[in-house]
Amino acid sequence: MKAMILAAGLGTRMRPLTLTTPKPLLKINDIPLIEYHIRRLAAAGIHNIVINHAWLGDQIEAYLGSGEHFGVSLQYSEESEPLETAGGIRKALPLLTDKVEDRFLIINGDIFTNYPFERLLNTEKNHLVLVPNPDHNQKGDFCLRRTEVLPENAEKYTFSGISVLSADMFTNLQLNKPEPLAPLLRSAIATGDVTGELFEGYWLDVGTPERLQEIDRLVREQKIDGL
Repeated sequence: MKAMILAAGLGTRMRPLTLTTPKPLLKINDIPLIEYHIRRLAAAGIHNIVINHAWLGDQIEAYLGSGEHFGVSLQYSEESEPLETAGGIRKALPLLTDKVEDRFLIINGDIFTNYPFERLLNTEKNHLVLVPNPDHNQKGDFCLRRTEVLPENAEKYTFSGISVLSADMFTNLQLNKPEPLAPLLRSAIATGDVTGELFEGYWLDVGTPERLQEIDRLVREQKIDGL
């Protein structure tokens, strides 16, 4: 299975930090956020990784290179303008799929988590990893009952930004057009084509400088696993 790390956001909520540094290269305990994902994917046996980028993307490529140093093979999908989540995935499809494999792992580049990615290696359906609702998203995103994601009538949890998705969700999208992911997910959920799980380990949306400082402190104090 290949993986894609979504790293094309402008990072506006992280300014002024992101005025000169792309968000994925902001550091936690002196290690860039995106490096945690790459090393954890490699440890799970996932070695082919695609990274999309837009804002200051040359810095991401310069730092990560071919991925050889991390024991992986990295490919890049450059966006002249951010294409949102689904649009970015659509553009990267030729790098993510082949005649053997049409499912891939998607990870938001701006989360920090100790989720065990090896759990997803044999996933056969579209699959969402959900987490307990944080303070900034108390209403949640999707309903989960046991292992089934439902349109309604079950408790709602927050989408972690970790999923396994199939290429056919994106093939009908127009190339190089910004498209959000949520409508595609809701359409698949409505047809019963999405499984899910509740992950209660560590997860944080690193969406503000304050949250970045929080996770940096926790990792430095060894209260949360780093690398």
